[in-house]
Amino acid sequence: MSNNTYITIMAGGIGSRFWPASTAEHPKQFLDILGIGKSLLQMTYERFLPLTTPEHVLILTNERYKQLIAKQLPDVPEENILCEPSMNNTAPAIAYAALRLKAMDPDGVFVVAPSDHVILKEERFRQKIQQALNYAAGQNALLTLGIRPKRPATGYGYIERGNEVKADIYSVLRFVEKPDKETAMAYLSAQRYLWNAGIFIWSVQSILSAFRKFSPGILETLEADIYNTVAESEFIKKHYPQTEKISIDYAILERADNVFTIPADIGWSDLGTWNALYEFSDKDNTQNALFAEKAWLKDSRENLIRLPKGKRLIAKGLQGMIVVDEGDTLLIYPREDEQEIKEVRKEVVGD
Repeated sequence: MSNNTYITIMAGGIGSRFWPASTAEHPKQFLDILGIGKSLLQMTYERFLPLTTPEHVLILTNERYKQLIAKQLPDVPEENILCEPSMNNTAPAIAYAALRLKAMDPDGVFVVAPSDHVILKEERFRQKIQQALNYAAGQNALLTLGIRPKRPATGYGYIERGNEVKADIYSVLRFVEKPDKETAMAYLSAQRYLWNAGIFIWSVQSILSAFRKFSPGILETLEADIYNTVAESEFIKKHYPQTEKISIDYAILERADNVFTIPADIGWSDLGTWNALYEFSDKDNTQNALFAEKAWLKDSRENLIRLPKGKRLIAKGLQGMIVVDEGDTLLIYPREDEQEIKEVRKEVVGD
């Protein structure tokens, strides 16, 4: 465990594709979505603890979730919960974290990871992360874990890897957007494409240098001699909303020539949708994924059922449906049309 290793967990999203379980007040990352007694955020935090200490963990989030995070992660110092006053995408958030870490430890190396992914092979994951940390500590390099694809997925961006520069570390030729089915099948056959999981590793100095070169406006807005002091919060409230709304991929990674990837087979899922949860979950002998104590099903196949504790469902003839009973909403929707749920939520809830 290095004293210069830090973990930044991104926990500000609202997980709208997981509505109605995920709401603006209580998003997906704070839910026990797998029914194991821990939220996805808690699972993410615990996954990294063998690599660092709670004092070296930063949580990037929205002000409205600060107390929820403090409750779920009581060992993380409250000052390490960095609150974004506006949702400006990932590039400004990562710049904010890098500037805080520069004030804490200018020689630091850090991981950026989503708070709501699942990784089954955690020890192998940590080995890959440590490999990346070691490389980033000695090189001006921006690294990402690339997930070895298992199927021609159309819901993920891809990374095309180039030559091997060191054992199991490859240059990145390009990042590509979510493909159609035919293109995804070609990527799978080519065996040089990886899923982009949004897990990044770099040194404080390397990522700040990249911002100065490729996205200087963000740093010009946020740089000041106030980080890790009592003046930080008010400064961020005033200046952060003025930053460009842009992802780290567009702002930095698709422009830089020092980007590398480490292929990883780690049992990864982003659990981005109800179908992703269905694919990830155990099924009964009729291919139903049940998160329910009392579900009586007849002539029903390939459904995802999620019910409150003690709630009973009796159904016949359900085929390929999502059934989620949460709060004041009962969602019954075809799995094949799940991409519509985000827009349906906007129409129904209005935010």
